[in-house]
Amino acid sequence: MNIQDSANKPKIIFILLIFLFAEILSEAISYIFPTVSSHLVHFVILLGSIVMVFFLLRGIVKTGEELESSKQKLKNIFDTLDVAVWSHDLKTNTLLITPGIEKLYGYPKEDFYKDPTLWKKVIHPKDTDILTERSRKLTLGEIVTSKYRIIRPDGEVRWIQDRGIPTLDKNGHFVDFSSVLFDITGRIESEDRYKTLVEMSPNIIAVISGNKIDYINETGCKMVGASSQEELIGESIWSFLPQNLIDAIKSKQLDTDKEGRMKIEFAVKRLDRKGIDVELTAMPILYEGRPAYQIVGKDITERKKAEKTIEVMAYYDELTGLPNRHMFKEHLSKLLNESKNQTLAVLFLDLDRFKIINDTKGHSIGDVLLQKVADRLKKAVNNNGMVSRRGGDEFIILLDHVDKQRVIEISQCILDEFSYSFNLNQQEFFVTPSIGISLYPSHGEDVETLIKHADTAMYLAKESGKNTFQFYTAHLQERSSRKMELENGLRKALEQNQLLLHYQPQVDLQSGEIIGVEALVRWIHKEHGFISPAEFIPLAEETGLIVPLGKWVLKEACSQMKSWHDQGFAKIPIAVNISVRQIQDDHFVDSVKRTLKEVGLEPTYLELEITESVMQNIEKSTLILKQLKELGLKVSIDDFGTGYSSLSYLKHLPIDNIKIDKSFVDDIIYHINQGVMVKTIIDMGINLGFNVIAEGIETKEQVNFLKENACMVGQGYFFSRPLTADKLEELFKSGQMTVV
Repeated sequence: MNIQDSANKPKIIFILLIFLFAEILSEAISYIFPTVSSHLVHFVILLGSIVMVFFLLRGIVKTGEELESSKQKLKNIFDTLDVAVWSHDLKTNTLLITPGIEKLYGYPKEDFYKDPTLWKKVIHPKDTDILTERSRKLTLGEIVTSKYRIIRPDGEVRWIQDRGIPTLDKNGHFVDFSSVLFDITGRIESEDRYKTLVEMSPNIIAVISGNKIDYINETGCKMVGASSQEELIGESIWSFLPQNLIDAIKSKQLDTDKEGRMKIEFAVKRLDRKGIDVELTAMPILYEGRPAYQIVGKDITERKKAEKTIEVMAYYDELTGLPNRHMFKEHLSKLLNESKNQTLAVLFLDLDRFKIINDTKGHSIGDVLLQKVADRLKKAVNNNGMVSRRGGDEFIILLDHVDKQRVIEISQCILDEFSYSFNLNQQEFFVTPSIGISLYPSHGEDVETLIKHADTAMYLAKESGKNTFQFYTAHLQERSSRKMELENGLRKALEQNQLLLHYQPQVDLQSGEIIGVEALVRWIHKEHGFISPAEFIPLAEETGLIVPLGKWVLKEACSQMKSWHDQGFAKIPIAVNISVRQIQDDHFVDSVKRTLKEVGLEPTYLELEITESVMQNIEKSTLILKQLKELGLKVSIDDFGTGYSSLSYLKHLPIDNIKIDKSFVDDIIYHINQGVMVKTIIDMGINLGFNVIAEGIETKEQVNFLKENACMVGQGYFFSRPLTADKLEELFKSGQMTVV
């Protein structure tokens, strides 16, 4: 029987429609705004409905015409809603079905009037088990929300949310129910896709509220050693965090951005009590209507190990395990800054006759000898200071809180330690030290001056017969006369055309093809002849002449490469060394841009090589490097591994290549570790997305090792010495672009 046939009860039906519409409206609001309390929505709308009914019963709708008009308006509202309403009076078997049923189910409305059980018949077979529980709850007078799939006539499967509202008579008998039906297919599919992405994510994803775990994905479970999510849901996060982080959270000392997000790194305690390093980002969200934090993170244990490796490389000598020169300088600088009243001594030590042993017996014997020398130095100095290795057979020792007499005693103790032989491979070797000493504050008040004066004094010790020690004196300043002469000469060198560039090919290790060249500056002094770059480049750095010198080198190199391109030779890039002092110049980027424009060289054919010391002022250097990259040129880290490289900085620098220093390449055949450090640098560079270039290659054995470990580019005497522009041009003209 259709409810439209009951014209004799218009007011009662209209009242029923009001309550039914109120329920539909509350369901719609709950669907659209899931965080709003459904009980509150129902209460407010029900109260409004009661008010409406009250006025209705007082005679607001007084005539049949008004009733029909209101019914038509209500019908129009039902027709526009994207929901369906089903109301079934069990006593009279009266149905009320809104037109929305056709859109949801795909069947004509009349089919449901003909067969009131049709809605059950189209439920997906896998979801029919919900009907029993749904019927039981309705019979008890409970409102029940069900989610199930239906199969439409065209075979399409849709998800339906069914809100069933029962009516009981005064005796508590179940006499009527209404259902509000929504198509939630889009929401279900979206939730499924999101859930799949979250569960398959290689990152940790979790939700924390009230300091307890509300949700965590499979990656997060594995990270902390849990076999299932059930082990973690509801657990306190405090059990996984270190105490210092717990204290910071409770005292709200963690930094957050304007959206309330925070990014932290810390060691997580796994269920098996092992520790791993993680990087997490936490952001505030609402989860099921309550404040919570969404956590996204990743396991950075391996990255931390790599950073530790780099830190060890930066601050400790790999061969001897002693602090290196960088750590020595930092420690000395710290002592100088902490107190101006204490006395300090810097001992610069060089081994006599070591080079003879190293060259005749091989680097493996030399390495072991250096290790034993380090042990004896530590024994002699004991707890009086720091022993560090500067490089090669040079060591620097820092003695703090000592007077001159105590320095003499310790220096003599060092000499005594070298008075007996070193036994290596059943052979006896004798080496002695020459020691130069500078005292703070009488011989200098800063790090560089103290080291320089100790170095100067060491040469006096060698000239005095070796195996002795000498203090720095003012007379040694005469040794600086050549240095001053070179400084004055360097200022005139550019004007007098004493500088020129040589070019060393960079080679594809697989094919032997020349794929680039590096420009190297040379100085031919009109009186002293060839001056080594190892002598005048540090002088240029110290005096500030490196800035005009660098500008000349850059323009000369770019002009030469442009000329070769114009002559039709292969378009390969040219690499130019840039000092940190040049980068720190405020006009450096403009200078590079102007040079490229004046010369006409495309930026893509210019590569700037900088040293790791650029990280000493990481913020400014990063800004400058980004500006250089925006010009279109490439940037490389030169002499990688000899300076300070923190992965936390290096991975963010806008660089293309890292160049392995020659000292590490030499280790491939001469070092007891047989190239382990080279392989480590190659692997790290590749993992960070950099191209790796090896310099100083001299043997086929080194080439083979580099190729086997995926280093693709190299340069060195094995391929070619640095060539003049004319010599390299002859090579280009011959068409011979391979050098092996």
